Amino acid sequence: MIDSFSPSRLVCGSRVLDLSRPHVMGILNVTPDSFSDGGRFAGLDAALRHAEAMAAAGATLIDVGGESTRPGARAVSPTEELERVAPIVEAVARELDVVVSVDTSTPAVIRESARLGAGLINDVRSLQRDGALDAAADTGLPVCLMHMRGEPGDMQVDPHYEDVTSEVCSFLEQRMAACAAVGIPLERIVLDPGFGFAKTLTHNLVLFRHMEALHRLGRPLLVGVSRKSMVGAVLGRPVDQRLYGSLALAALAVSKGARIVRVHDVAETVDVVRMIAAVQAAE
Repeated sequence: MIDSFSPSRLVCGSRVLDLSRPHVMGILNVTPDSFSDGGRFAGLDAALRHAEAMAAAGATLIDVGGESTRPGARAVSPTEELERVAPIVEAVARELDVVVSVDTSTPAVIRESARLGAGLINDVRSLQRDGALDAAADTGLPVCLMHMRGEPGDMQVDPHYEDVTSEVCSFLEQRMAACAAVGIPLERIVLDPGFGFAKTLTHNLVLFRHMEALHRLGRPLLVGVSRKSMVGAVLGRPVDQRLYGSLALAALAVSKGARIVRVHDVAETVDVVRMIAAVQAAE
């Protein structure tokens, strides 16, 4: 068991993220097949304009993804992913005062994104692809490790847990140890419970309810539930009508100690986060 503590800063390349307050990470999918906004921001100009709008609305991180990880998503070659991601990472890092996060599992994309100005590697596979651990270690950047079983194409095929919260904690602890073995220290690690990845609705709800248990690992938590199927399942809403449910979960995540919330609807979420932070800071 790792002693818990409250990290106050995360060094993200040339920028430092102040973790004494919660942050909003804006989602920038540059894929044709993402579940919510696939294809909308695939071009450089459209992607940069959307990143600018999210930064203006209060996002302090922009998460650029070139490979869809929705259930059943097709695999993308490293070359194709790099062609999608590299020009956008470079442009956002150059033009905007935000931490550029790259949502990738691919060693070549990890290395090139770092060279182009990325400040965080956000990997749904927790650096389990061949070469990913070494690539991440070589960048010197912080990494976000997420819990998932299997691959996006099969992760929702009858997932089973005896104790979902305990098993998620154990998995993340193991991946932290793997990081340490290649020279990625604790202070460069962020953890994501992986809501919606290899989990049923019940698994997601139970894990969310007991999310505080992950604080024993001693690292800041990133939570991504924006517009996800768990919101749709509970409320009976299609993807484009999940704003209020997503905001409710963002508020609950922050109240449970999440330091970063990954969202599509930045302006609305920033208002929620700022209001909670004001109440929590009041004496």
